Amino acid sequence: MSVSAGCFSQAAIAQDWQQDKTYNITILHTNDNHGNFWQNGNGEIGMPARATLIKQIREDVEKAGGSVLLLSGGDINTGVPESDLQDAEPDFLGMNMIGYDAMAVGNHEFDNPLDVLAKQAGWAKFPFLAANIYKDGKRMFEPYKIFDKQGVKIAVIGLTTEDTAKIGNPEYISAVTFTDPKVEAKKVIEELKRDHNPDIIIAATHMGHYADGKHGSNAPGDVLLARYLNKGDLDMIVGGHSQEPVCMEGVNQYADFKPGDTCKPDVQNGTTIVQAHEWGKYVGRADYTFKNGEFTLKSYELIPVNLKKKVEVDGKKVRVFIQDEIVQDPDVLKALKPFKEKGQAALDIVIGHTNGELVGERSIVRNNQTNLGHMIAEAHRERAKADFAVMNSGGVRASIPAGDVSYKDVLTVQHSVTSYLRGYDR
Repeated sequence: MSVSAGCFSQAAIAQDWQQDKTYNITILHTNDNHGNFWQNGNGEIGMPARATLIKQIREDVEKAGGSVLLLSGGDINTGVPESDLQDAEPDFLGMNMIGYDAMAVGNHEFDNPLDVLAKQAGWAKFPFLAANIYKDGKRMFEPYKIFDKQGVKIAVIGLTTEDTAKIGNPEYISAVTFTDPKVEAKKVIEELKRDHNPDIIIAATHMGHYADGKHGSNAPGDVLLARYLNKGDLDMIVGGHSQEPVCMEGVNQYADFKPGDTCKPDVQNGTTIVQAHEWGKYVGRADYTFKNGEFTLKSYELIPVNLKKKVEVDGKKVRVFIQDEIVQDPDVLKALKPFKEKGQAALDIVIGHTNGELVGERSIVRNNQTNLGHMIAEAHRERAKADFAVMNSGGVRASIPAGDVSYKDVLTVQHSVTSYLRGYDR
């Protein structure tokens, strides 16, 4: 990126990179992990395999003289019960072992009390970044972090969707303020230029990508962020929240992307925008060169992490790897296995009993009121101390048969984990 030297002290404008030398910088990224530290029922995804992939990329890039920066677009929490029951400790342990450099704070980081969030920030050996989250008039997290890659200064700004204020649990966020991330980004960029003069500025965001900025009922996302800033102020946005593989075709149109396809990132107002879908299904890889102040994208790909597809073999549908299988890192596998086993044991604990079936079958609950829907609504009403409650039928995902009720039964009914427990299809 280009900046005017007139605004800086001589110390601030001093550069550490060599003129006419080409620096290779690889940005790796994931987002919306949602508790998926372990592989799913089909042997896909999981942090042990992700660790192997990222380790190999690092070794290849560094052997060739380049540098790697690994970022997360946030939402580590909420989605898989083995993780949820343990405050996502295995997820942060896995991220530490993989070597993340920084993460944006996601809205689901506020699904738990603030002391849990503080505990998670303490577990992480990398910074939580958010320039637009305030408590008691002060930022709750570092607004940015500066990384030195062979003398090239890379500033990473964290930004979180302002929708967190309305979609988060009011019990936990009543004292937290989420300001407009676009406005905060502009202020932080001015501060960075004045005080640090970075060579590259990247935003790690949890705001969502919406083609052509058409965000509907959602808060403005990465596209409008890029358009709001001065052209050239922001080199790259590593996003999350909308859980899209941001692969474009034509102008402001998503490509019909499938695992293993080529992926063209979005570019808005000179800013490259990427997002790696969800759950660690992919590791995004952006290979750049930096020379004489110019940061140029040379290649980009979304690398599947042991994703499979269905093919017909001898008249039967079977799942096969889309690309070569990635072996799970033995150290990460060993470290995370006790968390998997402890979480699984907790799921089997009986927490209640029902004399009759609690009906949540999709074909019924989407068209009629049911006893299970009534019970959930009443539970929420009592928990929130509200006068009345309405339960969206889309949040009732399965029935509970008569008999003992386990914690897993409850999560299967109303949790987004159904696809994980059963193995997801595409």
